[in-house]
Amino acid sequence: MTATETPNPNGSARFDRARTDISGAVDAELRGDVGYLGNLLGRVLQESGHDGLYQDVEALRTAVIAAYERDADAAFADVEQVVASFSPERAELVARAFTCYFHLANLAEEHHRVRVLRHRGDSHGLPGDGLGATLVALREQLGDAAADAALAGLRFHPVLTAHPTEARRRAVATAIRRVGELLDERDSSENSIALAENERRLLEEIETLWRTDPLRTTRPTPLDEVRTAMSVFDQTLFEVVPRVYRLLDDRIAGSAAGKARPTAPAFLRLGTWIGGDRDGNPFVTAEITQQAAAIAAEHVLLGLHRAATRIGTALTVSDLDTPPDAGVSALLAAQQQLDPDTAERIGVRAPNEVHRRVILFTAARIDATRRGDARLAYADPEHLLADLRTVQGSLQAAGAQRAANGELQNLIWQVETFGFHLAELEVRQHSEVHRRALEEIRSGAERSPMTNEVLEVFRTIAALQRRFGVRASRRYIVSFTRSAADLAAVSELAIAATGSLDAAPVLDVIPLFETFADLEASTSILEAAIRTEPFQRRLAASGRRIEVMLGYSDSSKDVGPVSATLALYRAQERIAAWATANDIELTLFHGRGGSLGRGGGPANEAVLAQPPGSVEGRLKITEQGEVIFAQYGDQEIAVRHLEQMAAATLYASSPENGAGVSAAADEFADLATQLDTVSRGAFAELVTAEGFAPWFARVTPMEEIGLLPLGSRPARRGLSVESLADLRAIPWVFSWTQARINLAGWYGLGSALEAVGDIALLQRAFRAWPLFAVMIRNVEMSLAKTDDQIAAKYLALGDRPDLASAVLDEMQRTRRWVLATSGNQDLVADRPTLARAVRLRSPYVDALSHLQLRALRSIRATGSADPQDADHRLLLLTVNGVAAGLQNTG
Repeated sequence: MTATETPNPNGSARFDRARTDISGAVDAELRGDVGYLGNLLGRVLQESGHDGLYQDVEALRTAVIAAYERDADAAFADVEQVVASFSPERAELVARAFTCYFHLANLAEEHHRVRVLRHRGDSHGLPGDGLGATLVALREQLGDAAADAALAGLRFHPVLTAHPTEARRRAVATAIRRVGELLDERDSSENSIALAENERRLLEEIETLWRTDPLRTTRPTPLDEVRTAMSVFDQTLFEVVPRVYRLLDDRIAGSAAGKARPTAPAFLRLGTWIGGDRDGNPFVTAEITQQAAAIAAEHVLLGLHRAATRIGTALTVSDLDTPPDAGVSALLAAQQQLDPDTAERIGVRAPNEVHRRVILFTAARIDATRRGDARLAYADPEHLLADLRTVQGSLQAAGAQRAANGELQNLIWQVETFGFHLAELEVRQHSEVHRRALEEIRSGAERSPMTNEVLEVFRTIAALQRRFGVRASRRYIVSFTRSAADLAAVSELAIAATGSLDAAPVLDVIPLFETFADLEASTSILEAAIRTEPFQRRLAASGRRIEVMLGYSDSSKDVGPVSATLALYRAQERIAAWATANDIELTLFHGRGGSLGRGGGPANEAVLAQPPGSVEGRLKITEQGEVIFAQYGDQEIAVRHLEQMAAATLYASSPENGAGVSAAADEFADLATQLDTVSRGAFAELVTAEGFAPWFARVTPMEEIGLLPLGSRPARRGLSVESLADLRAIPWVFSWTQARINLAGWYGLGSALEAVGDIALLQRAFRAWPLFAVMIRNVEMSLAKTDDQIAAKYLALGDRPDLASAVLDEMQRTRRWVLATSGNQDLVADRPTLARAVRLRSPYVDALSHLQLRALRSIRATGSADPQDADHRLLLLTVNGVAAGLQNTG
């Protein structure tokens, strides 16, 4: 693992300090946590009952470290010899040991990140990174009034998606969380007895983690995915949202914070595709969508009920000192009339505490809303907000400023943010499905099950809007939008489903431009769309608001990562200019993945590099798979992530940031053109080579990844391995990551930089052009997780030395030119935390890669397609382990 593990005299095992060249510079506390958890894992392996397992793990660990340090063929051969010596059963146990270690190392890093955040103090950060510094900068650049207006219009809208990029089972994630809770507890314990008990419990949980089968036996259903997302809401988001607003309000109010009336806007809105995204997923039906919305509503209403009950119980201010105003007195009378029995029961407990009585009755009404009791239920969140603000105003008028502006304000923020629906459930469907359905309807032919299901979705949306309000589900995304007719089709289908325009649900139809050609045609499609009657009608009703979604994944798979990045920038620039010319308030929806090949990387840096006028204080972005848990799994990390994204969204359209981005885009326009042309040509030459698609399927575990029940949606839109066209971007990226090549994140850039050849120009662009700097930094990160020797072993499986050489040559070329451009001696050298993490992990990821290669060679040699055989099981186990080690999937 991270250290030499040796038995101690009483038969247990311990992990000594890590190799100094890999982790000597890591913060001592982090190193201590990793070493301590590794020690406990070693003891669990010693006690596992598998004779010699610990020694085999140690033998492989020692061999991969030697190969990593020496980078010699002989050392590499030693690793393969150790791996070849394992029986199938032993190889599986060793793979599970290394995977378990990565889960513990990831946990230690997250724990340390939280520790660092807690020790940061009240740092305002930098403009675009911290809310405090951003507000100061905006006031300097815009003046107070304009800065306040920008703040009032701020909107950050993360959308949770069910893309299958979370490789861990929920049982594994839960076990890891329990270990994390014990690690937190250990930090605050000093008593030796408590520490000993804590260690006993840690050993128990690590043993459970080690013995939990990391492979799912069944593919999760869409409702399983919904419930997994709900765990994030329950554990972090519901509590974190008011903390973020309070953080902003503290910056605004200064010493008056908590006493002055809060002015921070409720700028967060949560969306979800989970249970609504049916593009290519036959398991997401109208019934599933309805159930997903009901589950979300249950969770948020339970949360609001608990919060209101807690606040009401604590609000024991006396009517003598804090007299209720006329508004609260009238509200109390209305409540007594609405349900005399409930009002009397509450009044007995608080006869002289009217504010308390009103809030507790409000809690009862929230619970009735959850239970569907029409007699007491709130019609919509706005009526609840009105009651809460009535109480708040009365408290303020009576002088109880802190009671008015404290926990009660937090509840108001939660209702403003989550409503009664928690997250707006967005529906997505492929344009081709709509076309087929309309053909049947227009022809009068008997309707197929597919068409009936399409129509039922619109009835479901209408029902959700009646039950939870229009906000609950009004966004409808059309995948592969190729024309204005693709967008107009949604309105026609909605009317066909419900019988009339009046009965149809309110819908904001959102085009999704995914491929290179679609991005290039985006503005002409939008121009035609707003001339159609459905768009004209919706523009008038919405205040001329339009949302446009940009797909990062398919465009990157289409033309390569460099051209896709530049095409997305150009598309945003054109769409923003088109919106301004048509007096439209535009929100761009960025369909980014967690990995670099799907638009990943530090999101706040990417936001600040967007074209002027394309953000304007409004940002919507997908949060996918493992990214959801990385960003929102811990409250402290979630607060920091939301602060960063809000600050970047607010600052992106500042005069200073906009001027810098615009000037750089003009200065380096010719460079952009050359990078685009050369990189796209290099990428096309590779992926259009004869036999490339089946070669790709052979040299990576692409087909085998499809056997992993990661998510409810199939990995392919079709079944052929002869073409990449129907392969989803997620397995495309995931497969290259597993092979330690990461091709989707960098291929073509090296050729493009070499064609430019002017290092001084490239270095100047790196310093002055934000989009280029983000690209180079992301590629450095991607390359840091590659390995030439291991990559060569995977590529050799395809028996195509021409394609293998093309990939390896481009990898070396890209590494050489990226370092020359950034001026770094080593990859990510200017990001020491990341550099240390990569160096710390790489040798142990190598161990799993060698085990995976063993399985893959055997499968390729025998042609086995049995997902239950030992080779397939070992391969799938290592897929989980490599994903945990690299912290990247799709």
